[in-house]
Amino acid sequence: MCEHSVIGSIDPQINGMPAASIVRTVEAKPIAEVDDQTLILADVGRKAIKQLENVAAQLLSEHLQRERADELAKLLTGGTWTHDYPILPEEAQKLGLPISTEMPAEVLELMTLYPQPMQTHQTVEYLPQRRELPLAGANKPR
Repeated sequence: MCEHSVIGSIDPQINGMPAASIVRTVEAKPIAEVDDQTLILADVGRKAIKQLENVAAQLLSEHLQRERADELAKLLTGGTWTHDYPILPEEAQKLGLPISTEMPAEVLELMTLYPQPMQTHQTVEYLPQRRELPLAGANKPR
């Protein structure tokens, strides 16, 4: 990483929603109040989290002790942060990631040859009408 780099969480998303949030929602409500679709999404979410956690731990264990790699993998895949939260180099180092901000000038110069396109879409969109929630039954009156 260079001093201007950031990394982000690697938690899985299911139908555009954080898998960890789907799982937490199901755990927070009585089962009778949770529709089948949400239960299925939570099941898929648990599997996705575990699968990604295992892969992350395996990759991290090449650079960290296995116990620390397992802890860090759980943190990075468990929905600790939102996907728009930038983990800066200093925070990544505090987490125990073996990173350095000493980027050779040649690499930075090479990167100037590959400019990134400007973002052309809005990140917040105004919709003049009410939208339905993505989960069936999620907007039922109680």
